[in-house]
Amino acid sequence: MSSVAEKLANKSTKRTSTKQVRLKLVYIDFWSAVKLSFLLAVALAVVTIVVFFLVYTVLDQTNVFDQVNGLYTDVAGAGQDLTAIFNLGRVMGFAVVVAILNLIVVTALGALCAALYNLSVKITGGLLVGFTNN
Repeated sequence: MSSVAEKLANKSTKRTSTKQVRLKLVYIDFWSAVKLSFLLAVALAVVTIVVFFLVYTVLDQTNVFDQVNGLYTDVAGAGQDLTAIFNLGRVMGFAVVVAILNLIVVTALGALCAALYNLSVKITGGLLVGFTNN
């Protein structure tokens, strides 16, 4: 009689056969594509806001805004000031607007791509995908 450990050791040395399966992707669920594209757009919106904040912080700490403002006042005159336009509140407000618009556009594009793929399947027959079982 062999023990359970010996049976498991013999079983693990056996090579498992790999089976290849070819499947066709003939349909993408519209609402699943919308939800997935919305989640990706939310992640992209967060990244956009963080990047705007980091770029503003780096430019502010390296005094780039002061140098550009000095050049602008020399060219445009003493009455003009760019620091009132490029403050953190306005930059972050612009970042939020860009993020919201990007969220809407990416979600709509995800829905449009799913709908176009579902329509194109009628012509092409779908996308052939291969899988293996390792």
